[in-house]
Amino acid sequence: MDTRSLSHFLMLADTLHFHRSSSACHVSPSTLSRTIKQLEDELGVALFIRDNRSVSLTPEGKRLQTYARESLLQWESLRASLQSDSRDLQGELSIYCSVTASYSFLYDILSDFRREHPRIEIKLHTGDPAESIQRIKSGDEDIAIGAKPDHVPQDIAFRPITTSPLVFIAPATATHFNLPTQSHAIDTEWCSVPMIVSEAGLARKRSDLWFRNLGVKPLIYAQVAGNEAIVSMVSLGFGIGVVPLIVLENSPLASKVQLLEVQPALDPFEVGMFALEKKLKHPLIQAFWSLSAKRKGILPSPNKP
Repeated sequence: MDTRSLSHFLMLADTLHFHRSSSACHVSPSTLSRTIKQLEDELGVALFIRDNRSVSLTPEGKRLQTYARESLLQWESLRASLQSDSRDLQGELSIYCSVTASYSFLYDILSDFRREHPRIEIKLHTGDPAESIQRIKSGDEDIAIGAKPDHVPQDIAFRPITTSPLVFIAPATATHFNLPTQSHAIDTEWCSVPMIVSEAGLARKRSDLWFRNLGVKPLIYAQVAGNEAIVSMVSLGFGIGVVPLIVLENSPLASKVQLLEVQPALDPFEVGMFALEKKLKHPLIQAFWSLSAKRKGILPSPNKP
């Protein structure tokens, strides 16, 4: 079955950008345009509204987007299921995680997975872990790794991998600002301390709550995407940051920062995998999901994935 037309349409529907879509699909922009035109001619409706500055979906295009996503998912599930019966899984599995996760615990999981399923192609994307759930919900990734939020959406499955404290870090050497007392948080000492924080995500929510409970409006020096960048900026002396301890332990800049043993401590991170509940029956996703559970000694219950 040739599913390329639907795949190319879905990529354009998700990105709304011809150049990025054609690059991701490994075709020229003109080829992508012809594919969309053929779909529109076959369906007898316009799927996109195009002008010199933007691309947007028509109502008919939005209906086809839903159909295409479900159809491609069902086709991949069927193909993988048939391959599973022959014990020879093959296809693509898309995984999203932070840089730290990619070379820490994910390395061992991927090594075992590759040995058991050598014909499955892994597409690994790295970025801000705060985007993990959204990338799963949008269908951009099959599996994502990140911190478990206080409330996991109902359509998202979560499997824990490890737990990491959330810590305050400061430059290791003397700086132009005074470090706050490490034993107890005193509001007057925190008012003028430059803070380097995440743009969004669980770490940002918990640090905001920590300052709010202290009755302090933090002095935000920089907002960055990704915990690794926070460690870098702190090591250069720009301010104090909040990061998961696992990020600091795996950072090449760990010796250039110091931990602040601030009380009360921030709640720790529970790091794990996310996937859409409805996609867990897909043999490729299930194979990875089950393998990670075996490595952590987690046995799936009969009623849960």
